[in-house]
Amino acid sequence: MRRTVFNEDHEAFRETIRDFIEAEVVPVYDEWFAAGQAPRDFYYKLGELGIFGISVPEEFGGAGMDTYKFEAILYEETARAGVQFGGSGVHVLLALPYLKMLATDEQKKRYLPKFATGEEMWAIAMTEPGTGSDLAGMKTTAKLSEDGSHYVLNGAKTFITGGVHADKVIVCARTDAPTAEDRRHGISLFAVDTKSEGYSVGRKLDKLGLKTSDTAELAFVDVKVPVEDLLGEENKGFSYLGHNLASERWGIAFGAYAQAKAAVRFAKQYVQERTVFGKPVAHFQNTKFELAACQAEVDAAEAVADRATEALDAGELTPAEAASAKLFCTEVAHRVIDRCLQLHGGYGYMNEYPIARLYADNRVNRIYGGTSEIMKSIIAKDMGL
Repeated sequence: MRRTVFNEDHEAFRETIRDFIEAEVVPVYDEWFAAGQAPRDFYYKLGELGIFGISVPEEFGGAGMDTYKFEAILYEETARAGVQFGGSGVHVLLALPYLKMLATDEQKKRYLPKFATGEEMWAIAMTEPGTGSDLAGMKTTAKLSEDGSHYVLNGAKTFITGGVHADKVIVCARTDAPTAEDRRHGISLFAVDTKSEGYSVGRKLDKLGLKTSDTAELAFVDVKVPVEDLLGEENKGFSYLGHNLASERWGIAFGAYAQAKAAVRFAKQYVQERTVFGKPVAHFQNTKFELAACQAEVDAAEAVADRATEALDAGELTPAEAASAKLFCTEVAHRVIDRCLQLHGGYGYMNEYPIARLYADNRVNRIYGGTSEIMKSIIAKDMGL
């Protein structure tokens, strides 16, 4: 089936990204994998390539394109090559929408030019050790000083992607206590400078997958945050978080579909080259049937991912639709990647093969951004159940 989601400009961008990956990422990716993160200077290269500035308004040094389709191509091309761009996805997909939506003109002038160049990398800190998906239960606090010039931030966050290299972090914290009627009340968002006194990066977490993406624990001990770095209004943070969950879940859905598509590519190439019992593995009926079934699932996931992309660009992707896309695409990826690894036999369990890394990377898709169980709850509620 012919895809209609991308035009000639998108495909030209795809070729640029594919060439960049082959020249700048593939030759050194094993080093990144062993180190557990991409080097900080790699993000400057992404900035020079213009990747960080695609959706940044022109007056702040970006291209001013209000679309997620270029981000979609990045998902497809990195998955195709079996690589990742470190923790940079959070910089664009998660942090930027908050800055565009909430930052004042003065804040945008301070934040966005360095955002676009990669001079300042951003992360977002929501999850805490004891809260998980229950963001309303967060304990990190930000108390306004007596003179009203700054907030005093105290608390801890965990599972913060991009947390090691981040120069700025959007931190969610309580500025007021929850009420009996609304336990979500009292959360605010702050742009926190990671060089601030009292701010510290704890462990770089040793994850099952996503090895080149730096994920960390953060701690705040009497960190002073100028009032000028409050994003949006006090105590309305939870509604802001909910506003951008659709784009976050779209990203996970599209990324999962791209991983499934790449898995079929890796498996097809492997079974055509691998010989057993005197013939290529691809010649056996079971191999053909397995790959055919996987391809059918990938085709369906592609249609769902493309439809969600169009809806997101049009500003029409609802929370339930985003949840449905995430649930479907991540479950498809889980099944497809597992079957494609099986076709690799013992070599599929070796990290030198991209299918093994893909298997580990994919597992978190059904957890972060809201678990599959949370997605089902959202969909059921939208159904009136």
